[in-house]
Amino acid sequence: MRSLNRRTALLAAAATAALSLTLTACGGDDGDSAGSGRTSDKATTSATASPGKHNDADVDFAQGMIPHHRQAVEMADLAATRASSAQVKKLAAGIKKAQDPEIRTMSGWLRAWGEDVPEPMPGMDHSEHDTMPGMMGSKEMDRLEKASGADFDTAFLKMMVEHHKGAVEMARTEKKSGAYGPAKTMADAIIKTQNEEITQMNKLLGKEAGDETGHETGHGTGHGSGKGSDQG
Repeated sequence: MRSLNRRTALLAAAATAALSLTLTACGGDDGDSAGSGRTSDKATTSATASPGKHNDADVDFAQGMIPHHRQAVEMADLAATRASSAQVKKLAAGIKKAQDPEIRTMSGWLRAWGEDVPEPMPGMDHSEHDTMPGMMGSKEMDRLEKASGADFDTAFLKMMVEHHKGAVEMARTEKKSGAYGPAKTMADAIIKTQNEEITQMNKLLGKEAGDETGHETGHGTGHGSGKGSDQG
């Protein structure tokens, strides 16, 4: 009888110990899970909200350059179906490829800073922003939309040269007055890339470096001289 009681007591003690270990293990797992969740939350917060140091000039740069880039992309989209020069089409595709990602990047900065992202304007109406350097008015955009062939090529190149000059001016202001490192780096890239494209477009228009007369010399877009030289 004693042997039976001793065996029963031992079995009960073993069961209690096993239950205690199980509860401890479960409690440890819950703690680890909570810890993992907190780590994940911190990582997510860090990835989506890392505004860094910025100032009003950085905000102005992003809020101004977004609609400026959008108009350039609209002009580039027109070239795909209206341009007759393969060189103009290639140039336009390169402009869109460079500026679309920059629009997304600048929009991300503004959201991280708690600032408004400019809303896209309906159609080709950019009248709200036409006081910015290089921005085309509604009449100019309408004229470009209605053009085709050699006339479109010339108008597109002339308008985009002025548009790029405006973007370079805005980028230089950001370099001078901005504080946010990535914005200043983008401004550097805009100045370099768009100055190079201005040179390329002037060559397609038949201009030599520094020549702003606009006289065509019969090379570049391959349309010859005369027709279309006064468009846009």
